[in-house]
Order: sequence, then structure tokens, then C-alpha cells
Amino acid sequence: MKDLTGLIAQQTDIATGIRILTEEFPGAVAFSTSFGQEDQVLADIIWRNQLPVRVFTLDTGRLFQETYDLMDLTRARYKQPFEIYFPETAAVEALVKEKGMNSFYESVENRKECCYIRKVVPLNRALQGTKVWITGLRAEQSENRHNMPVLEWDETRQLYKYNPLIHWTFEEMVAYLEKNNVPYNRLHDKGFVSIGCAPCTRAIEPGEHPRAGRWWWESSQKECGLHAS
Repeated sequence: MKDLTGLIAQQTDIATGIRILTEEFPGAVAFSTSFGQEDQVLADIIWRNQLPVRVFTLDTGRLFQETYDLMDLTRARYKQPFEIYFPETAAVEALVKEKGMNSFYESVENRKECCYIRKVVPLNRALQGTKVWITGLRAEQSENRHNMPVLEWDETRQLYKYNPLIHWTFEEMVAYLEKNNVPYNRLHDKGFVSIGCAPCTRAIEPGEHPRAGRWWWESSQKECGLHAS
């Protein structure tokens, strides 16, 4: 197999990088979107260039209405399908029965348990059979993402993880959205930078870290387990 890491790292054009990966792994490249600004950039690139990438999202059951609105707006704009993965009903029912609706406020362990059930398990199901997982991660988002490479091998899931926006700045991302008139979550206009589940996300104040609005009541790496290393 060719040196994919070196080859992809040389690519400055994201569409070209994705196309190389789809040619190397036909039918096995997937993009996970949470409909954040970064993910809307990548969705636009994938669909605008008609790249053969499977697009999916995770619906935890606790998302903002604005996120659902954006899903429908995006579908209408691009006329392209995307898959939606939900948590396993039995696991959610058991969690709520044992610990209540909002156990995630009580401890980091409880919060990670909720994230695991609502996000990690559905993600693992969505990635079955996938050889390349495209993400919208950027180094600026959090400290533990600073050293992530453009293309890395995920040993746990046994696939390549492609992070084409990892070196993009916030300003570059916003400029792309504006230039290409890409639809985005209107919560971004109200101080929400990183948008996840409604009970676990708040707007941030000027000068706060971009991830400060996620799980604001706890001190942690601000990760749900999808991208934690």
C-alpha cells in the first residue's frame, strides 16, 4: 500500500485528498457530521465535488431544535442523503431508569457514561466496515487536539482517521462558509461555538476558550469519547 500518510499530508486541496482516499478505499470512506461549522465546510466540499463519501450523523436524542432545523435545511440545500444513527433504546432506558434524566450533571463519570451510550456506541456502529473516517476536528478546538496529524491510524477502530481541517483557523473556516453561502447553525450567532447536546452546551463569553461552553460545570478535557486519545 502506498504511503498514504505522506501523500495526504502533501495535499493542500481537501477535495483532492478525499478523492485519493476514496480511490484507495472505494465504498469505505465515511464522514461523521455534527452539523457544526467545521462539518458544514466538509459537507459542502464533499457534495459540491460529488465525492463518493458516506455521510452520517449521530442523534443523541438531546440535541437543540436549531440543530434539527439545520439538518433539514442542509438536506434541502444539497439534495443529498445522510444517515442518522440513534442510541440503543434499551441502553438509554436502563440509564434513565437507574440514574434519572440528568445524571450527567452529577459527576464526570456519569457524564462520560451518558456520552458513551448516546454517542460512542452509535458511532462504532456507524463506522463498521469503514476504512477511512473523515472528521471536522481543528487543532484550535482543544489542547488535546493540538498535535493531531492530518491523517492518523486509529488502532482501536482499525481505520484511518482523516482530519483535513486540523490546521485551519476559526477565521478561515468562517470565511469559507461566507464565501460559499453554506448554511450553518444559528446558535453560532448567539455565542455558541461548540454545539452538542442541549443540556450540556451553553454560549461562551468573550475571551473564553471555544470548548468552555461544553460541560461547563466540570473540569476535564472537554471530550465525549469520540476523539479522546
